[in-house]
Amino acid sequence: MEDLRLSSQRRLRRQADFDRVYAGRNRSEDHFLLVYASRNDLGRTRFGLSVSRKHGGAVRRVRLKRLLREAFRLEQHVLPEGLDLVLIPRRGGEATLEDLRDSLKQLVSQLAARIDGETAS
Repeated sequence: MEDLRLSSQRRLRRQADFDRVYAGRNRSEDHFLLVYASRNDLGRTRFGLSVSRKHGGAVRRVRLKRLLREAFRLEQHVLPEGLDLVLIPRRGGEATLEDLRDSLKQLVSQLAARIDGETAS
């Protein structure tokens, strides 16, 4: 059985890490999620969250963060390794955990393929 714990080593915490991911300009989005990605040399995929006040009050923002953390925790073993991700929920409809899990898998796979294609050129 896989270890589904979410260690602190899987989180982006420093502003410099967020800035580096944004500066890479590799992004993909769908109806539920916007994901920025860049390669790291750590051999593990890390993520950070950005949920603005446009999503509502603190209760709503904390719920979105909780759902995004859970989606990453459940999908961390199927995501490509060696990426830094910034996850930003899209405004609009109510995203369920399943919606966010599906979006996360699809968008990160697209970004990994795009990043690997750029480095191979």
